[in-house]
Amino acid sequence: MDFRNKASNHAFLLLALIPIPKFLHRNQKIRGILEAHLFHECLDVILEPLKVAAQIGVMMSDPLGSQRWCFPPLAAYIVDTPESTLIAGVGGKTSSVTLATFREFGDPFQHPPRRGFITLKALQHLETYVNPWNLEEYEKESGKIRLNGVHRPFWRDWPLSDPAIFLTSEPLHHWHKAFWDHDMKWCIHAIGAQELDFRFSILQSHTGFRHFAEGVSTLKQVTGREHRDIQWYIIPVIAGAVSPLFLIAVRSLLDFRYLAQSTVVDDRTCMKIQETLDSFHHHKQAIIDAGARRGKNGPIQTWQIPKLEFLQSVVSNIQLNGAAIQWSADTTERAHIEVVKDPANSGNNQLYESQICRYLDHLDKLETFDLATAILEAGLDFRTASTTDKANIADIDEEDWDIEDKPRTLSVNATEQLLSLISPIGGLPGASKRNTADYFYLATLLQRGLVCNARLPHRTLCCADNVVFHLSRDPSYKRLAIDDVAKEFGLPDLRPAIADYITRLSSNSGALISHAATVGGRCLAKAGCSLPFTHLEVWKKVRLQTTTHHYPHHILPSIAVNASPPSDAWPHGHFDQAIFNVDAEQEWPKCHLIVDVCLILRIVPPLHGTAPQLDKKFSDIITGTFLAYVQRYDVVPQLKDPGNPTTHGPHPDPATGLHLLR
Repeated sequence: MDFRNKASNHAFLLLALIPIPKFLHRNQKIRGILEAHLFHECLDVILEPLKVAAQIGVMMSDPLGSQRWCFPPLAAYIVDTPESTLIAGVGGKTSSVTLATFREFGDPFQHPPRRGFITLKALQHLETYVNPWNLEEYEKESGKIRLNGVHRPFWRDWPLSDPAIFLTSEPLHHWHKAFWDHDMKWCIHAIGAQELDFRFSILQSHTGFRHFAEGVSTLKQVTGREHRDIQWYIIPVIAGAVSPLFLIAVRSLLDFRYLAQSTVVDDRTCMKIQETLDSFHHHKQAIIDAGARRGKNGPIQTWQIPKLEFLQSVVSNIQLNGAAIQWSADTTERAHIEVVKDPANSGNNQLYESQICRYLDHLDKLETFDLATAILEAGLDFRTASTTDKANIADIDEEDWDIEDKPRTLSVNATEQLLSLISPIGGLPGASKRNTADYFYLATLLQRGLVCNARLPHRTLCCADNVVFHLSRDPSYKRLAIDDVAKEFGLPDLRPAIADYITRLSSNSGALISHAATVGGRCLAKAGCSLPFTHLEVWKKVRLQTTTHHYPHHILPSIAVNASPPSDAWPHGHFDQAIFNVDAEQEWPKCHLIVDVCLILRIVPPLHGTAPQLDKKFSDIITGTFLAYVQRYDVVPQLKDPGNPTTHGPHPDPATGLHLLR
């Protein structure tokens, strides 16, 4: 799943180009049925080899390389779902899928749902009294049970394939697009577009997230990326402007989508997903009471929203198909651009099909040749899993780290490591235009002493099992007086803060400690205190890299934590927030604080004779460590139980589910 859903791996192939016909029938519904008929007929021809494999079996290799006799069913059918259709679980821009989930009894949008599935027997029963080729009559009768008029679906003769299983939830459109189409509209109607835009505009921008300086109510052609970014902000943005019950209802849907996107789902997670959905249904009346559920003709008092109805089957679908995020259309949407749109735009607007196929064939051959020559030039020998020639750690913050020219036994067992050791001419599958740097691997090389000419102290260092930080080789300010740094960054207590840090290092009866165990509080030293050091090296940002939660061996792309001084673009400075660990022996969430990172520095060793002589060991610890000046946030105590005033503590706000910070 992880490999397939990473767009840069190019794991999706173009199987066929479906014709786009124009039918002459005067009835628009009949034209749609004819398009669906042709679509299923095309899939019937294209997927015939897979159906044969499911019928008689095929030999395939398992992860251990053993040959297995396999009967592959249809695992999932990923399509866009139009809002206009009431077909639950599937669709297509032309409503091309025939069978779907539907309600057997009562209100189709009731909660909790009562669900049934139409089977092929139902289709055969329908054909006994209605001629399926009498399109007008068949469309009328099939519409009563929410079918689209196709009586020969492409999966009808595919063994082991059940629409109740392969019709999976689709996160991109069913969740993120539904948030924009509905949840966002409720918030706009509840507090007003102008107020909502103002609240978004004053948010501090964060690296990696879009800053909506002009608001969000007038955005056009919003993509899934913007949907996700707005979901990060929406709860604190509307807090205080809507009722607590309204806030809980919106938050419950966001919690539902967040939990349902987990890459690893167990029974406990499924229970939490269902609880968040139940919480929404329990509090959703507050949205109607606020007049936020509106249509073109005014307020709406019902909840007949197809994409909301789809959520009822998410838990059961996860139990049948595994993690729902693997069936998202994000990657297929991207693959459509790479294998259809880009090749088509590279042609001369003639004979699209043949030109697209030739383009993809040439591109595949070029990538394979480029990979082979790059591995050869790097001197990698996979038979011995070692390298003997000189190689480079390529493209890490625009620095060339030369590895010592001597034999070594470094195993190359990950794509990231391979890409860091080769220098291909063009882009390769698994590599974007700028490869994701593996700072864990670089830190290991530095620790082994395999990178020559590396400055000390090392700029790349693992500070925990799953966290590594990386600073550029050259600081933003190479040698700046302490008072000048304090003035540049607007930190008047920088000098006494450094004095307190040095005092804490030498505390505890003179025994040295590895780091300061206290963050915040009043400075004990005076503003004009003297220091044994006079100058600092300063960096404007540090890059942090970590691993995924469920799979610690999967490395995430690095992120930048900024600590820039005030400027014209940032009048108050560009200070990012971070989670700060004050005890290296503890893991999250113990002994962690939320802070503003205001300064990243290293104390410059004084020149000989310019400062009082210190103990060499003590001096090396002080000057051999990278420091961060941070400003701490305190959690505002909350009542966990309103009926018990003794439960004040660092609890989250009951409506937002978030901690209030001061």
